[in-house]
This record gives sequence, C-alpha cells and structure tokens, in this order.
Amino acid sequence: MAVVTMRQLLESGVHFGHQTRRWNPKMKRFIFTERNGIYIIDLQQSLAYIDAGYEFVKTTVARGGTILFVGTKRQAQEPIEEQAKRVGMPYVNQRWLGGMLTNFQTMHQRLQRMKELETVDFDDVAGSNRTKKELLQMRREYAKLSRTLGGIREMGRTPSAVWIVDTKKEHLAVDEAKKLGIPIIAILDTNCDPDDVDFPIPGNDDAIRSVSLLTRVIADAVAEGLIARGGAKTGDEVAGEELGGGEPLAEWEAELLASKAAEAEAAAPEAAAPAEAAAPEAAAPEAEPTEVPASPAVTDEAPADEAPAAEAEPAEKAAAPAE
Repeated sequence: MAVVTMRQLLESGVHFGHQTRRWNPKMKRFIFTERNGIYIIDLQQSLAYIDAGYEFVKTTVARGGTILFVGTKRQAQEPIEEQAKRVGMPYVNQRWLGGMLTNFQTMHQRLQRMKELETVDFDDVAGSNRTKKELLQMRREYAKLSRTLGGIREMGRTPSAVWIVDTKKEHLAVDEAKKLGIPIIAILDTNCDPDDVDFPIPGNDDAIRSVSLLTRVIADAVAEGLIARGGAKTGDEVAGEELGGGEPLAEWEAELLASKAAEAEAAAPEAAAPAEAAAPEAAAPEAEPTEVPASPAVTDEAPADEAPAAEAEPAEKAAAPAE
C-alpha cells in the first residue's frame, strides 16, 4: 500500500516544477511535460521514489539510526521543526553553520556551552557575581546559540541519514553529508542535480503544502521505525533506550509502548483464568477410581473379621456337654 496517494500529491502541488529556463538537464527523466512555461513533474515516478525513501528511513531508524531534518528556507522552517519534534529527531531550520557534520567535535563543544548558559539566571545580578553587561552579553550569546543549534542539542553523534528540502539552497549540508558518506533523502525540483542525492523524491520544493506533505511522510517513516525498534525489545529496555547515544525516545512513543505493555499484562490474567478453571475438571475423573474400590475392600474385610467368631461358637457348645 502506497504511503501517499496521487490525489494528495496533486492537491499539494507536488507536480509543479520551475520555469523552463531554470532547469537542470539531468532532471529531464523526471519531467512529464511542459505547460505555460512551467515543467510538470511525473508523479508516477514520484510515488515510486517516495515508497523507496520511506522504506529506507523506516529501516534505518528501526536499526537504531537517526535522521537529521534540514530546511532553512522560509517555506520549510515550520514543517521541518514541527515534524522533527513530533518524532524526536534533530533538525536545522535556521542558518546552516559550516562544519555541523564535518567538524562535529567543535559543534559538540558549542552545544555544551549552550547547556551551561541555560543554567544561568540572567536577571539575578546580585547572586550571580557578574555585572549587568556580562549578563547581557551571555544572554545574547545564549539566544544566538539556541537559535542556530537548538534543534540539534540532543544529537550526540553524526546522523545516520539526512532529509533535505531544496538541495540547491542547502548545498553546504549536501557537501558535508557526501564527504562523510551519509545518505541523503531530498526533494528534487526541476532545477536540482539528482547526482547529489542517494534517495531522490521528484517534487516541488517551493510550495508550503508540498514541503509539508513530503516532510510528514518522512516523519511517519521515522515513527514507524521507532515503533519497530521498540517492538523488538522488552519494556524495561525500551524505557532506557536512547537515540544516537543521548537522544531519548519521544514522549508519544513511550506512551504507546507503555499502553501496549499494559494491555499485555491485562490480557495475561484473563488467559490464565480459563486454564485454572479447567484444571479441577481434568483432575476429578482421576480421583473417582481410587474412591470406588475403597468401599468394597471394607465390606470384604468385615466378613473376614466375623468368620473366626462364628467358628468359635460351635466349639464352645461342644465343650459344654463335656463338662
């Protein structure tokens, strides 16, 4: 079953490409036709590529991987943040800082600095032993770090794959991912280069509805992978599991797994009750044969005890005349 329908793609405008003068000839195989100076993308191919990307993301997450959501253009900022938070994955929806992947050690140090600043009370001048100017500078530093690195604050290592909206705008992210051999799943408009992407999804990367739909599909694949990962473990292991060495499970996933465990525990006593009720019934026939022979044995022994007494009476009568 397809994860998205042709009707949904049409309603979201996924089939609209760029103007014919703004295109990459490598995208020719994904173009269906041209209309009013605009290329129309072949949605039949888009559906097949969406399914391939969905399965890859689901398998990657089920094996313990993480997906980094990247989209800094205005149309993609809100969908990227919303869907990434929904499934507990890291995201970048502001400015991409050079070296976020290739120089992750330095990025990790900046993340630690941001977490240190979170513990500072910027309004407590007297208790902080700092001047107002120092606190103001620290507040501005924290605001800048939170804006650019807030989405990856729990990312303890480089991601297993990257979801990118508009590979032309996010060329730095594409270059760094390719340099590290990180698989890239991305929306490819008619002006993009398909050679840069491992799992392309031909579609419109400028319309908000198109970006929202495709990002939601990738987030759904992540959610399914998380459930598959949790289903292979016990409740205690799932509760303590972390994504990427420091990314806790999303709240919705923990609640879902907890409810499944509660249902399993509730079903166990119900299954045990019929078995307990059937046990006495099965044991009853075994007790009857032991009791039935017991009564004849008692009756057979009673005449045996009385027989000597009956034999003693004629002996006494015979002894009486002799006296």
